[in-house]
Amino acid sequence: MEGRIHSTESFGTVDGPGVRFVIFFQGCPMRCRYCHNPDTWQPGAGHPETAESLLEAYRRNAAFYQNGGITCTGGEPMLQMPFLTELFTRAKAEGIHTCLDTSGICYAPENAEAVRKLLSVTDLVMLDLKHIREDAHRALTGHTNRNILQFAALISECGVPLWIRHVLVPGLTDAEEDLEALGFFIGGLKTLKALDVLPYHDMGKQKYAALGLPYPLPDTAPATAEEAAGAKQTVLRGIKKRLLCDNKSSRK
Repeated sequence: MEGRIHSTESFGTVDGPGVRFVIFFQGCPMRCRYCHNPDTWQPGAGHPETAESLLEAYRRNAAFYQNGGITCTGGEPMLQMPFLTELFTRAKAEGIHTCLDTSGICYAPENAEAVRKLLSVTDLVMLDLKHIREDAHRALTGHTNRNILQFAALISECGVPLWIRHVLVPGLTDAEEDLEALGFFIGGLKTLKALDVLPYHDMGKQKYAALGLPYPLPDTAPATAEEAAGAKQTVLRGIKKRLLCDNKSSRK
């Protein structure tokens, strides 16, 4: 089996715990307005790789990954789920920590068993939740978030550690009530281990220009680290509210 790969990074330090071999899968069905990797959108582009060729690239620097592992990101890795599952299955057989960085857009109830099989060989899911409100999510990405939220619940049900990421985009994903609602939702996920609120940046503008694409947010200023830190506190407040509600319900 072959997968279509956009690129790899030998020493990633922001894509999961430790130093990691990062694999960028080609193809993504979402069109997030703040996406900085439009060159990964087109399925079938990139170059073909086998699970063995990718693992061999990992093995060449294995000494550096003792506290890390492999992270598959994109694009959207779950768009190539059979290949991704084969890669993670083989990696786990070699004792390699596996991390999936995904938007969850490819989950649907009808492929739940295939997703469960993938999760059985996944050590960590980094789930990028774009927006908690469905209407705003659709406006931001072109897709509903219904299946994505179901996917988050399935990850928790399967006992897989979960790391939530949310990009703070001024005027789009920064409303206090939405951030608190996001926190209230993820507060119900039993395997939640970490939360990142990342400031939006516009460093992808040059890629759009090179591809002849209009940049979707030409007038949106990047978010600051201070704004992202404040937004994280709002999300955490929502998590605390959920935990208090759940504790009250359990006492009844």
